Amino acid sequence: MAKNKTAETAVSVAGYVKAIEEKEKREDSLKIIELMRSASGFEPKMWGPSIIGFGSYHYKHDSGREGDMPMISFSPRKAAIVFYLALNSDNREALLPKLGKHKTEKGCVYVKKLEDISEPVLKEMIKVSVKNRKQK
Repeated sequence: MAKNKTAETAVSVAGYVKAIEEKEKREDSLKIIELMRSASGFEPKMWGPSIIGFGSYHYKHDSGREGDMPMISFSPRKAAIVFYLALNSDNREALLPKLGKHKTEKGCVYVKKLEDISEPVLKEMIKVSVKNRKQK
C-alpha cells in the first residue's frame, strides 16, 4: 500500500515561515500560527513540505488505507492560504457565510489574505474542527 505523502517532518516551522518570500503572506502565516496554537492548544509542526499542522489523529478508511494527519492545518501557498479543517455540513453552513472573502473546494477553505476574513470566525472554525476530530 502506498505511503501517505503528508507526514509529520522535523523541518522547522519558523524556518519555513521565514523563507516565505511575500512579506504579507509571511506575516499572515505568523498570525495564523498564533491563532491556531491558542485555539487548539497544540504546537505547530510541519507536515510534508508545505503544510503547518496542529495536533494529529489516526484515520482508517473502509478500503484499509490508514495513517496520521494533523487535526487542523494550513498551507501558505502562492495563490492562496489553504485551510484544512474538519467542518461538517452544519458547521460549514453556519460559519462560512460569516467568514468573509473565501473560496471552498472539497474540505479546503482558500483565502487570499488574512485581512479579507473575520479572525473571530476563523478561530471558531478552528475550535469546531478540533472538537469534530476529537469526537471521531
